[in-house]
Amino acid sequence: MVERVDIQFLGATNVSEQVVRANMQVQEDSLLDEVLIDRDIRSLYRTGLFEFIEVRRESLPNGNVNLQFELTPRYRVLAVLFEGNEEMRSRRLQKQISTQENLVLDERQVKEDSEKIREFYQKKGYNRISIYYEIERDRSTGFGTVIFHIREGDRVKVKSINFVGNDHIKPGKLRKQMETKKWTPWSWLISTGRFKDEEFEDDLELLRDYYREEGYLDISIPPEKIEYNYPKSGNLELVVHVDEGRQYRIGRIDISGTEKIPAPLLKFALKQQPGMVFSPSKLDEDASEIEKFYGRGGHLDARVTLLRIPNLETGDIDLEYIVDEDIPYDVESIRIEGNTKTKSIVVLRELVLGPGETFDMTRMEISKLRLDNTRFFEDVNLAPESTNIPGRRNLKVAVQEGRTGNLTFGAGFSSLERAVIFAEFSQSNFDIFNRRSLFQGDGQKFRLRLQLGDQSSEVVLSFEEPWLLERRLATGFTLFRTSSDFNSAIYSEIRTGGEVYMRKRLFELVNGQLSYSYQVVEITDISPSAPPQIQALAGEQSISKVGFVLERDTRDKIINTTRGNRVELRADLAGGPWGGDIDYYKLEFRGSQFYPLFDFQAQVLAVILRGGVVDAYGDSDDVPFFERFFLGGPYTLRGFEYREVGPKDTFNNEPTGGNTYGMLTLEYSADVVAPIRFAVFYDAGFVNEDSFDFSPVRYNDNFGVGLRLFVGGAPLSLDFGIPLTSDNVNDKGNQFNFSFGTRF
Repeated sequence: MVERVDIQFLGATNVSEQVVRANMQVQEDSLLDEVLIDRDIRSLYRTGLFEFIEVRRESLPNGNVNLQFELTPRYRVLAVLFEGNEEMRSRRLQKQISTQENLVLDERQVKEDSEKIREFYQKKGYNRISIYYEIERDRSTGFGTVIFHIREGDRVKVKSINFVGNDHIKPGKLRKQMETKKWTPWSWLISTGRFKDEEFEDDLELLRDYYREEGYLDISIPPEKIEYNYPKSGNLELVVHVDEGRQYRIGRIDISGTEKIPAPLLKFALKQQPGMVFSPSKLDEDASEIEKFYGRGGHLDARVTLLRIPNLETGDIDLEYIVDEDIPYDVESIRIEGNTKTKSIVVLRELVLGPGETFDMTRMEISKLRLDNTRFFEDVNLAPESTNIPGRRNLKVAVQEGRTGNLTFGAGFSSLERAVIFAEFSQSNFDIFNRRSLFQGDGQKFRLRLQLGDQSSEVVLSFEEPWLLERRLATGFTLFRTSSDFNSAIYSEIRTGGEVYMRKRLFELVNGQLSYSYQVVEITDISPSAPPQIQALAGEQSISKVGFVLERDTRDKIINTTRGNRVELRADLAGGPWGGDIDYYKLEFRGSQFYPLFDFQAQVLAVILRGGVVDAYGDSDDVPFFERFFLGGPYTLRGFEYREVGPKDTFNNEPTGGNTYGMLTLEYSADVVAPIRFAVFYDAGFVNEDSFDFSPVRYNDNFGVGLRLFVGGAPLSLDFGIPLTSDNVNDKGNQFNFSFGTRF
């Protein structure tokens, strides 16, 4: 039995006995348990309060024992002091370190803290910072004082970055590879122009990588030859010495190990050819391209090894791609996981790869893209999965459900509609027959919006079934009533009606949509000064029309598109056999192309082109003004007010629209901090009064800048447009627009 447990401290006592016993399980008048003693020692060490622990046993005549725990406490921190810090407050430096008052004194941690202070100073531009520490220990109390001695030096700006020995690559190209930049008047805004040791070391490696990509495989940039010149206090001139060596080129290219695919066909797919500069990353891309080529034929495990063979005769580097083709695989089955609310059939119908087909990796990537574009899931991963059947793999589809429904109440303000209050419920993964799952999971689209505003009000109800009878045939309808005053200051417009439509994939990526719509347009509150053509249409006019749309979309993403295009051809026929009060036909083209310029900051150039014509026929003498074309505002020419570009009444300059229009937009955008993007744009367009008059003589144009961001999960565009060419009536000065949605 354990009769007594004593606690004895060796050295200073800066830990109470109560803390020790709180971390022990050995008790007096209990059975002696060696396992329990060992566990207590480990528990006391884990507190971090003790340097050394030893347990002594005293045997008693009656066979029992006394235990004595001898503990050597670790020093604790009495205070942390900073000396020599004239530019940085001690409180600010204290936030950078982990050593704090009353904690255990750990000299290794103190050393790490001194490096953290050094890094902090260097980020602020003090590259000549010098730091050392000392610890004053008091053996009588068990506490120590940590003192950081700092010599700050001058805060340095990078005055210039020069290179010596760069005979074949211009200095400007080398500077672009570096994070270390020359100080400029705006450097304080973007945190550049200061010298940082770690960043500069990374820059040297970036320079070496750049040279290797240009074929200079023997590049040498000795750190010891770098010159740090200080022409005056606070300025630093860097001189980087470069030994380029020779530039290597590609010699002969051979491909071996191919049986299923002829080697000449694979050579044709290679981007790098003999005589080109030897670029390691591009050669690796070619090797990956060969693997993808095999992946299209089901060779999932095909691997390509690239051998680089120096040719001593020519001085070039010969290449040999060694291919291990492996066997082709077919799809055995599809296994879906993670779809807790979305039906499996919704996932399956988006796949272009099915059981029994060759396991095509390209089609697998297309399937992933299609699932991403449904926007039902936050994350989508497709991958082959091993089976016990030779020559067969499962397609594993792992998804993570995203939020697809929104119930929104609120108030807002737009540059077009002014103040509005609204309530909207939308569900992009709707299921009209699934009450238990809160009407979600079948991929249907549902939207109900109620809006009351200063300039407009609307009620919209829409529904779409994208797969009617599990066929790729979308059907839907929309019911609406809208009233708007922002079209004009001299009349109000109310539209009430509905539309039904069917949409189907016709061939390849081309969709066709056939629709019928009926609406009643009411023109009210007409000012006495309104033009005769507006006053003549006072009251209600019914429009009954059939529409047909051809659309092809290859964009990689619907929002923040980086590559691909979208083309849309629309034809409407109103009146005639369909009834209604107005007879006209309308033809319109909309196209957009997105070019990725640089991967850095996801830089993209968008080219948008639109054009259309409308003309009356039959009993109608002219197209009513509310069905004509207008330009100007946040969705077209952003340097002009809404609908202000185009023909106007000669009496009061009221826009009356035209029967023909054309528009061009060029927009460059890049990420600032994802998902915020910066944009520079140019818009140009014309609206002519006569049908089929595509003369651009009376064009208007503007340029401007903007931001793209997300608010409540929806894309928001903020644009500032500046008119260039105008008709002297519609130039109301610079325009600020903000709008929701995307342009295409």
